[in-house]
Amino acid sequence: MENEYLRAEAKMMDSHGNTVLHALVLVADNSQENTKFIKAIYDRILKTTARLHSKMKLEEKENHSGLTPLKLAAKTGKIGIFSHILQREFHENHIKHLSRKFTEWVYGPVHSSLYDLSSVDSYENNSVLDILIYGSDIPNRHEMLEMEPLNCLLEDKWKKYGARMFLLNFLVYLVYLVIFTVVAYNKKDVKPPFPIEHNKLGYLYTSGQLLTLLANCYFFVIGIIDMKRKRPKLQTLLIDGYYEILFFVQGILFLASTALYLGRRQEYLGFLVMCLALSWVNVLYYSRGDRHMGIYSVMIQRMILSDILRFLFVYIVFLFGFSAAVVTLLIEPEVKNITSGRAGFYATIKPNEECVTPTYKNIPYTTLQLFKFTIGMGDMEFTQDYQYMEVFYVLLIAYIILTYILLLNMLIALMNRTVEKITIESTSIWRLQRAVTILDMEKRLPYCLKKTFRSGVEKKLGTALGEDQRRCFRVEGVNWNKWNTNLVNISEDPGCFDRSQLPDLDSPLRRLNRGRSWRGLFMESSRRKTSQSTEMRPLNV
Repeated sequence: MENEYLRAEAKMMDSHGNTVLHALVLVADNSQENTKFIKAIYDRILKTTARLHSKMKLEEKENHSGLTPLKLAAKTGKIGIFSHILQREFHENHIKHLSRKFTEWVYGPVHSSLYDLSSVDSYENNSVLDILIYGSDIPNRHEMLEMEPLNCLLEDKWKKYGARMFLLNFLVYLVYLVIFTVVAYNKKDVKPPFPIEHNKLGYLYTSGQLLTLLANCYFFVIGIIDMKRKRPKLQTLLIDGYYEILFFVQGILFLASTALYLGRRQEYLGFLVMCLALSWVNVLYYSRGDRHMGIYSVMIQRMILSDILRFLFVYIVFLFGFSAAVVTLLIEPEVKNITSGRAGFYATIKPNEECVTPTYKNIPYTTLQLFKFTIGMGDMEFTQDYQYMEVFYVLLIAYIILTYILLLNMLIALMNRTVEKITIESTSIWRLQRAVTILDMEKRLPYCLKKTFRSGVEKKLGTALGEDQRRCFRVEGVNWNKWNTNLVNISEDPGCFDRSQLPDLDSPLRRLNRGRSWRGLFMESSRRKTSQSTEMRPLNV
């Protein structure tokens, strides 16, 4: 860029619209050495460009996909360069405008910093928060969301409006559940659709039906919108959760039940009760509002999608395999009364005949009996009059060993290992799922409320650009590794703070004072009689 014979233009782009900064993000691989090298080159290009072309905002240039280098780092999961760009701070005055982080004040271990929210806050379209939260193909996005200022920004949104909106949604859903349960329980014993009774109870029953229909139509439409935006995949359900899919299935079941109900089909009741059961299960979605219940819900989701699914696959293979073998093996004696047609497990041909219990020649019945053996409730009385009983006992013992002893104990062991493995990770996943909920609620807010609840403050920063006004978010933290440094340094103007003018912390004079205790510090402070505070002084005078 400074070659006088053939200068490289910093604003040059490739066929995808990527600048040199985009290219550096793309070649990063999150390794320690690579990240250190990319950071150094990235900062050097920024500084050189700012010196040669002071009005060029190279870092704000977007490629053809509408991504700046910061957004591209978030999209590709380059956590090393992403954290560097997000938390970059230059202390020299002539390049301070290139910073995204400004130290407001420091006192011992306590510090306060301002972070630039441009391209970060979800108030803007296609922001970093939107990319990370809805980018289900980003493998380490739950770790990236724990960085500052993203972590505190999401916490601020939750406290401002998220918690109250979430509680309101929970109460409304409880009202829907009560109405749905009462309507389903008080179904009429006539052929659907039920006639409308022109009295108070009849009108209430019809109103409950309509409200339940509207609620499930809402779940169906919102489910389509969420899946279109998030595009869930099987490998990402372990992190994102699958309650949105369950709400979508809940809406489908109720709509199917409604169609059968209007079509005068009695089968509507089967879809109705499945929808009712799933509606109560979906109450666990609202456990995201509490930390402990949310982490517990994450563990349940992980176990269902990993351990229990694998167990069920192997168990179903054993169950149907041994059921087919038992049905083929046993030859039952002839009986006078034989059930026929779609009579089920227990039926009679004529009203005056006695009921004939189905036997092991019936595959559904055999499957049910073997399942009972798995949980220790099997009954062997029906096998006394059959031939080849020895072979039957061999099959039964093998089945019990493989399922009751082996598979169930392996499931318990796998679930214990899963709990130990994801205990630490579950907190990050819970935060990610709550972040998804926060942004979903934010997108449903009207524009006036979005502007009211917008995070951050407008701040005028004294940089080389003059009146450099930005939307910033304040983050306060404590670092006890530096409890005995910066004890008398404070800056009230983050834009004018120049640390290069401060005395070296490692100088002999400063090193002599580092070992002082807090008691000695306060005793020395009490002996000083000056008009200016002895505990803190401005960084610039």
